[in-house]
Amino acid sequence: MQRFLPTTALAFILGLQALPALAKTAPDNWEYLQPDREQVIASLNVVELLKRHHYNKPPLDDARSQKIYAGYLKMLDPARSYFTASDIAEFDRWRNQFDDLLKSGDLEPGFTIYKRQLVRAQERLNYAVKLLQNIDQFDFSVDETLLVDREKANWAKDTAELDDLWRKRVKDEVLRLKLTGKDNKAIQELLLKRYKNQLSRLEQTSGEDVFQAYINAFTQTYDPHTNYLSPDNAENFDINMSLSLEGIGAVLQSDNEYVKVVRLVPAGPAEKSKQIVPADKIVGVAQGDKDMVDVIGWRLEEVVKLIRGPKGSTVRLEVIPASNAPGDQTSKIVNITREAVKLEEQAAQKSVLKLEHEGQEYKLGIIKVPAFYLDFKAFRAGDPDYKSTTRDVRRLLTELQKEKVDGVVLDLRDNGGGSLQEATELTGLFIDKGPTVLVRNSDGRVDVLADEEKGAFYTGPLAVLVDRLSASASEIFAGAMQDYHRALILGGQTFGKGTVQTIQELNHGELKLTLAKFYRVSGQSTQHQGVLPDITYPNVVDTKEIGESALPEAMPWDSIKPAIRPAADPFKPFLAELKARHEARTAGNPDFVFVRDRLALAQELMKETTISLNEQTRRAQRADIEARQLALENAKRKAKGEELLKEIKEEDESALPVEPEKTKPEDDAYLAESGRILLDYLGLRGQVAKH
Repeated sequence: MQRFLPTTALAFILGLQALPALAKTAPDNWEYLQPDREQVIASLNVVELLKRHHYNKPPLDDARSQKIYAGYLKMLDPARSYFTASDIAEFDRWRNQFDDLLKSGDLEPGFTIYKRQLVRAQERLNYAVKLLQNIDQFDFSVDETLLVDREKANWAKDTAELDDLWRKRVKDEVLRLKLTGKDNKAIQELLLKRYKNQLSRLEQTSGEDVFQAYINAFTQTYDPHTNYLSPDNAENFDINMSLSLEGIGAVLQSDNEYVKVVRLVPAGPAEKSKQIVPADKIVGVAQGDKDMVDVIGWRLEEVVKLIRGPKGSTVRLEVIPASNAPGDQTSKIVNITREAVKLEEQAAQKSVLKLEHEGQEYKLGIIKVPAFYLDFKAFRAGDPDYKSTTRDVRRLLTELQKEKVDGVVLDLRDNGGGSLQEATELTGLFIDKGPTVLVRNSDGRVDVLADEEKGAFYTGPLAVLVDRLSASASEIFAGAMQDYHRALILGGQTFGKGTVQTIQELNHGELKLTLAKFYRVSGQSTQHQGVLPDITYPNVVDTKEIGESALPEAMPWDSIKPAIRPAADPFKPFLAELKARHEARTAGNPDFVFVRDRLALAQELMKETTISLNEQTRRAQRADIEARQLALENAKRKAKGEELLKEIKEEDESALPVEPEKTKPEDDAYLAESGRILLDYLGLRGQVAKH
């Protein structure tokens, strides 16, 4: 990619004096961490690139300076457990100056704040190690609490207040492990190892770590997908972001001291294990049968390096399930064989859903589309048999029509996107011809992608099933189907990522930059809001935890001039009746009730901002939560005539993943309900054939 060196940066470089070489001293003060010439130049490049090419082109002014400051503090001390009020008072003098400092290439305040955090972190970790030397001192019969949601807590007024906070934090960690059945010796060994490892990692901090953190505190005030990548991270960008190559096939992100799963790559090793779900937290990584490495407190890129490895090798992950109550550290071990995701395993697949509706038997075609894929290599080589989503779906539609299905449900759940070209071409199978998506760049120019082929390949009844993990290309396709009134959109609100990024090389590292935004043919953005279904199902994941709107500084939803004038909406006259029938049918459906109640319980528990440090109270709370979870599970089982459980089953840590049995589409409550809604609609329209 072309390197971009703005005039302002060049002028600065010409007059730049060489920075003095600093001897590396003991890490107690980290004074050896200083910005170097290359970083100064890169920071000026980033400032200019954002000014000229970011989609929004917002001003770099005092208001943005305050955002940079707040974001940097949150990045370095998200739980407000390192800095004191006096530290913050000292830093406050830069609150309105970061804009001017960045424009002039002055990185010193960013480095100063980071080095103070290193000093404070070292103090806190040493204090925790000291406390753990006498682990028997903790009295779990005392009634005291710990504030766990500290995002808006007051900064500690002095070291004594921090000491008390960390005493409670360490006591809580000991109690969490105690509740999992570990004895004091094992707990002491684990936590001492964890804290000493974190101390060791502090001492390995490089100037590049500081620079990357500071510049990202700046770039991410523009939007969450505009990031600076250090030279090391830039080299492995694709692997680091998705782990889809010789990894586990999961998109990960930092979540305070944890690494959280955001979504799973379809047909990837993690997805196939059926033991990992979005919002799970990875707390340990082991290579094969070697010892588990505790990764709490590690940076995301460090955890990624551990998870990656040679194709065919095994990685063991220690995972805290997303379904755990806050404070419940009960974990499970997942064995995964690393491999690259094969294109054929992501291919669209079909099945036939058989339903009885108003006394008649019907058949509906189900097409599962895990991703929008295209074999670019074969396509560019002119191979007539290249694989793509559109080609596969066209073939499956032909086969289903030969089976005389009464309609088709296209299943886009968990589809994280892929090829924009395929989203356009797949749309073309279902519409006559016309625009499919609009792309608006930072200069306001709107490019229209369109299906130019006249005539629709499939004109029969169609429903599209989506969920919170349907993203990007999935949202473009679902949005087009909704705007053309070509299909009923069913399920959950989609992810909401409607922005386009590009990679711009710098003199030092790279900048991933948001430079355009997707819009539906109706003119509505897919950003932030995503696609809202015509009929909504209960969410499987918490939309406050997963999705574009859950990310800080996410760009807003908006709209532009529409590209089409939609024809009359054939669904609109019947939507109220369709919703009423759906609600009546699912009010007592055990699967719908279970998903709805399980999420409600999780959201109720997440509202707890404090946690008891009394062992008896915590055990009672844990028993109550487990009893409620068991009651939900058994209510579903009883309604379905299945054997009831006596307890929530624990995972066998030594067990290898078992290939799950293939279920019939009738066993998938959301698929079956989608089929019933489509048949309801056809019945209301008088289009249901009599078999």
